[in-house]
Amino acid sequence: MQVHYHHPVATRESTACPRPYSLALRQQQSDRKRTKILTAARAQLESKGFVDFSLESIARSSGVTRQTIYNLFSSRSGLLEALFDQLAISGGMERMRSVMQQTDPESALADFVDVFCGFWSKDRLLIRRIHGIAAIDPEFGAAVEARNRRRQAAAARIVSMFDPPNPARITQDQSQRAITLWALTSFEFFDSLTEATGSQEEATRLVHEQVSKALTGG
Repeated sequence: MQVHYHHPVATRESTACPRPYSLALRQQQSDRKRTKILTAARAQLESKGFVDFSLESIARSSGVTRQTIYNLFSSRSGLLEALFDQLAISGGMERMRSVMQQTDPESALADFVDVFCGFWSKDRLLIRRIHGIAAIDPEFGAAVEARNRRRQAAAARIVSMFDPPNPARITQDQSQRAITLWALTSFEFFDSLTEATGSQEEATRLVHEQVSKALTGG
């Protein structure tokens, strides 16, 4: 008697299942490596600052290869951008979205000040070090300047909420007030006030006071 062996035919579903699982696993591994690298980069800045802030050093500290860092961040500048984004998230900068969606100018202004004072407070010493490095390192300088431009654009939008829309152009007065708001919410101003008063809370109060006087006459 002849015995016929029937081999199971792989269905579309059975062949498709392992691939999504494999992709998800690789993504998890990539995310873990990314987190390790960013943690090492931050630790490097906190402990050594500008000294030996290189991809080779960070690769050694995080236990990955330099090529892995390139694969995940493309360059040293890309790594800095990712690190700054991480600092922004941990410092509460995601609140800016709701600030910009407000319709009441004075509430938006107060929240704008709160967001930036809170951000500067969260990692003040590290941010001070980053700003110091930015003065001598072009890549750090470019990353800090890009974020300063975003804050300046946001300040201009806040100021425009106090005046009726002008379809032609931003007035000179609006431009000057936007620059004033940008300066009063800078890290340098907040850091100086904190050093002078010995209190981040008092520095925040003083920033609110100066902004109110400059923009609303309060």
